[in-house]
Amino acid sequence: MKKIPKKTINLFKSIVKILEPPPKLKVSEWADQYRKLSLESSSEAGQWKTSRAPYQKEIMDALSGKETETVVVKSSAQVGKTEIINNIIGYFIDYDPAPIMFLLPTLDLAQSYSKKRLATMIRDTPALREKVKDSKSKDSDNTLLEKGFPGGYITLTGANSPAGLSSRPIRILLADEVDRFPKSAGVEGDPLALAEKRTKTFWNKKKCYVSTPTEAGISRIEDEFNDSTQEEWNLPCPICGKLQELSWSQIHFEDITHECKFCGERRGEFEWKAGVGEWISKHPEKIKKRGFHLNALASPWERWEDIIEEFKKAKNNPEKLKTWVNTTLGEVWEDKEGSSTDSEDLIDRCEEYTCEVPPKVILLTAGVDVQDDRLEAEVVGWGAGKESWGIQYKVFYGDPGQSVVWNQLDEFLLKTFYFTTGEGLVISAGCIDSGGHHTDDVYKFCKPREHRRIFAIKGVGGYGKAFIGKPTRNNRARAALFSLGVDTGKENILSRLKIKEEGPGYCHFPLELDRGYDRAYFEGLTSEKRVINIQRGQKSYVWKKKKSGVRNEPLDIRNYANAAFEILNPNLDEMAARNITGNVFVQQQKLKKKKGRAVSKGL
Repeated sequence: MKKIPKKTINLFKSIVKILEPPPKLKVSEWADQYRKLSLESSSEAGQWKTSRAPYQKEIMDALSGKETETVVVKSSAQVGKTEIINNIIGYFIDYDPAPIMFLLPTLDLAQSYSKKRLATMIRDTPALREKVKDSKSKDSDNTLLEKGFPGGYITLTGANSPAGLSSRPIRILLADEVDRFPKSAGVEGDPLALAEKRTKTFWNKKKCYVSTPTEAGISRIEDEFNDSTQEEWNLPCPICGKLQELSWSQIHFEDITHECKFCGERRGEFEWKAGVGEWISKHPEKIKKRGFHLNALASPWERWEDIIEEFKKAKNNPEKLKTWVNTTLGEVWEDKEGSSTDSEDLIDRCEEYTCEVPPKVILLTAGVDVQDDRLEAEVVGWGAGKESWGIQYKVFYGDPGQSVVWNQLDEFLLKTFYFTTGEGLVISAGCIDSGGHHTDDVYKFCKPREHRRIFAIKGVGGYGKAFIGKPTRNNRARAALFSLGVDTGKENILSRLKIKEEGPGYCHFPLELDRGYDRAYFEGLTSEKRVINIQRGQKSYVWKKKKSGVRNEPLDIRNYANAAFEILNPNLDEMAARNITGNVFVQQQKLKKKKGRAVSKGL
């Protein structure tokens, strides 16, 4: 038999090596072998190591398994969830090419992610750089929001962009911060449902939904998690070895330890984190949809002592505590005190000021509501930590179609309000509602007073809307018009009214009746409550009056005064530390003569 030349054998070996299928890799294995972290987005640039945060491994690998179609991650911040998404994207570009969509809350966020995260990952990961063309080549396959590669492409879009959700089919759907998605993409409907429809033609589709949760009853990620395997990250007790979740209720502040729920022993952070963790499922039978929950106690990038300090700062402020629960514990916020505030509680907290402006006030803002037969206005004082004081509530009766009532308002907004020291403050900014029957009159009034920061606003309803939108001048008067997320503003007011201790966020009200803070004011301020509304299967919070016949203008006007403060955006803490009253925002005047004033004995 003729001997085969060695060169021929080597040639065949080379051909076989080229044609043989690549080794079967899971997402975490691909990342450990190929993924590089960029300097711009990581404090630990260089080769990716799943061992740095072991809980990430099973989350990533779940998308590699045949049994699982959907992965849900309900988590705190600072657990590396963005890098998990990056690794999934890299895996499907390089190892298992497919059409991919990455859906973020807004188009602006999608553009930012493309420039600051995706582009740098492709640049620094050779396996990806070889497959995704350089955007400088001006190739149609590589744009800011769509990048092509052999066997597929990745599209990035915002949940607020109907156009981005209605084109080609996709096999891999990734969605980040789904609790921040709008309820509808324009008039098209639920953005996540629209994106899901684009995966239906693929038998091997994969979906991954990630988010920090928001509020009980309306959190999308909570609903998705509850319909999944509901897996929790467990670590062994350093003493008895029994697996358990790291629970906030078992953290001891005095020595910064975690107590074992089985043996009762307490050990420090690094002893617990040194253990080999394991995901434990509540519903293993739901393998098609795997859900993972993580809190910051397990994160290698969070220290327990810092978490405790953040909790102490937030615990007396419902607004801050809600954020802490969402972003640190990775849990929904549940309002245990109810969804409204009682007017009697606010009446009982009224205090005697004995001066027009209490000494801790740094600047003043105003809110104005326009009705068919009157204007109503409130002046609010602001101190460090957004502590606030109701200064004066006033009604100007008359037809807003006539100049006389606007002249009275203008005189009021020019008024100087005095401290006991003789110094005075003028109003730094004001917002006037333009959404009624006198829109042109509001524009006409605000336009020449913009140098005094008197602005027109228009309320926009809907849960999760930004409190302050970008101003436009798309009106006949060319006046600056700010959109106002009124529901978001009311949530802030509700949270602050529930603060019981004086300090950051606390709302003060005067006992003196001549300031306009009577029983009708407090009933109006507390006239609405939040309720869950279900429309076309979508749950959201809406504001409803608690009872008919009660006017809600005080609530709206406080919202407008708060909006004026946010537009002004002063650094009150710095101003307080430097003992500055007003700076460029306020003028000070000396009181020429003492002003006597009657003080009410009660409400």
